[in-house]
Amino acid sequence: MALNLRQKQTECIIRMLNLNQPVNPTGTANEEVYKILIYDKFCQNILSPLIHVKDLRKHGVTLYFLIDKDRKPVHDVPAVYFVQPNHPNIQRIVADASRSLYDSFHLNFSSSIPRPLLEDLASGALNSDSIHRISKVHDQYLEFVTLEDNLFSLSQKSTYVQLNDPSAGDKEIEDIIERVASGLFCVSATLAVVPIIRCPRGGPAEMVASALDQKLRDHLLSKNNLFSEGGGFVTSFQRPILCIFDRNFELSAAIQHDFRYRPLVHDILGLKLNRLSVPGEKGGMQSYELDSSDPFWVANGSLEFPEVAVEIETQLNKYKKDVDEVNRRTGGDAGAEFDGTDLIGNTKHLMNAVNSLPELTERKQVIDKHTNIATVLLGEIKERSLDSYVKKENDMTVRGGIDRNELLGVLKGKGTKIDKLRFAITYIISSETINPSEAEAVEAALRESEVDTSAFQYVKKIKSLNVSLASTNSASRNNIVDWAEKLYGQSISAVTAGVKNLLSSDRQLALTRTVEALMEGKPNPEIDSYLVFDPRAPKSSSGTGSSHLKGPFKEAIVFMIGGGNYVEYGSLQDLARQQQPAKHVMYGTTEILTGMEFLEQLSLLGQKMGLGSSVATSSATH
Repeated sequence: MALNLRQKQTECIIRMLNLNQPVNPTGTANEEVYKILIYDKFCQNILSPLIHVKDLRKHGVTLYFLIDKDRKPVHDVPAVYFVQPNHPNIQRIVADASRSLYDSFHLNFSSSIPRPLLEDLASGALNSDSIHRISKVHDQYLEFVTLEDNLFSLSQKSTYVQLNDPSAGDKEIEDIIERVASGLFCVSATLAVVPIIRCPRGGPAEMVASALDQKLRDHLLSKNNLFSEGGGFVTSFQRPILCIFDRNFELSAAIQHDFRYRPLVHDILGLKLNRLSVPGEKGGMQSYELDSSDPFWVANGSLEFPEVAVEIETQLNKYKKDVDEVNRRTGGDAGAEFDGTDLIGNTKHLMNAVNSLPELTERKQVIDKHTNIATVLLGEIKERSLDSYVKKENDMTVRGGIDRNELLGVLKGKGTKIDKLRFAITYIISSETINPSEAEAVEAALRESEVDTSAFQYVKKIKSLNVSLASTNSASRNNIVDWAEKLYGQSISAVTAGVKNLLSSDRQLALTRTVEALMEGKPNPEIDSYLVFDPRAPKSSSGTGSSHLKGPFKEAIVFMIGGGNYVEYGSLQDLARQQQPAKHVMYGTTEILTGMEFLEQLSLLGQKMGLGSSVATSSATH
């Protein structure tokens, strides 16, 4: 059975809401107990895409509050707490217990509570004589947000900045690596599988892989471990492969514009936790939910925008035809005399019509929702010439450059400041060599449009460092910069062909190609230097390629450190569908970012390095 993270996490949450009692097949506890739910902001985000208010009521939750809000006592009712294990939350729980706010406290922490905090909780409850109110303490290992069956985020903000900050100390880097590894441990525990881990050598990917490997090893030593699969030898075809990458592996995918429906909606309308708001037809804002309960979103999220517009039209016409059909059957022919002979037939039609009304109404709501979203998107596309940006960025990445006049024409044409900055950075990334005078002209054009150039200068600086690194380090072939140079004939690891070309459907992201090679498990010069970690194997064999760890794999979890996006998610889902037989690929990241949000992180790094609009730029161009 394919791994389904959304389903597994939902099951864990329902069990938690039922006071960690077994749940019967209908999904509710055997004994109906009314209760109160208390959560913090982070855990609210975990719950939001999975559980609706009506679902809470079904599981006996009558009231729900944020932990930091002032709350009145509610006697004779148990309280379910779902919070992160941190000092402020522990203090608040102790304060609530000492005030006897609720009859009993069922404490659920989103990840494993550290020993010192557990001791603080125990001593606080003892000192306030409220220890008897604390019924149970559970580590839930749910510290991640599942947005779709195959999409999750650790919701760890600004990881890219923190890992690439020149002033970051070892301790800060270690803390971030530990947090990411901890989040991935939660995902593994929820799925109840121990993956085989692959990653490029060096950098954050190897650090996270190594830390996660150690965490899983330590946990597997304990008798009551969370992993239900047999402890003996399990073939790689039954265990998933976890491929870990760092955002610098393919910077372009985080910056380029994309013309497919799901990435467009996220990038332009700011889809957050599967929700977005757009201007309504009659003024005011209209809020929508886009998740697996919306059949149109599921079926058409990966299509190009023009195809989506056609599909909306098709669905609308089909809906109108079905409504006409119902009216024709129930209304009878105009002017026909009623002779009573078809009474049974008419009654049957009427019953069918009544039964089909809810389904027709639901279809109309979905069509209206996507018509409204598409209308807003179309307005933005026209105003900003986004179709032109997508086409020219793709051309650049395919050809490895662009005509100077065309380049400057785009920067002086339509589009927001951010659109122009994204285009300029894509130019820097995709150019095999940077022409200093051309780079100067690009920067001048950006300044003319009053764009902050910190992000542009940061990427240019990184690229020039990588070029010099590649030329001095040509003997070493296991370095990711050289790997990229081998694969693409370019010297920056962050380059690679970006989004699919609008004209040909066979263009793939470097990430997708690499995952495909790792899943196939055949000898391949591009991935031969990748490390292998098997937490179930003896420590000595880890990091080297033992044969059973090479695959093939039918399931993969792909994780991007430093921010991911719907472009990569869509590309990996396409890969999974195209395989024969179909494979299963899950995508996760430290946080899901729009192009604009990722640029903000690049700008911040540029400023930290002293780069920016006012800084002279003649250096750092090679």
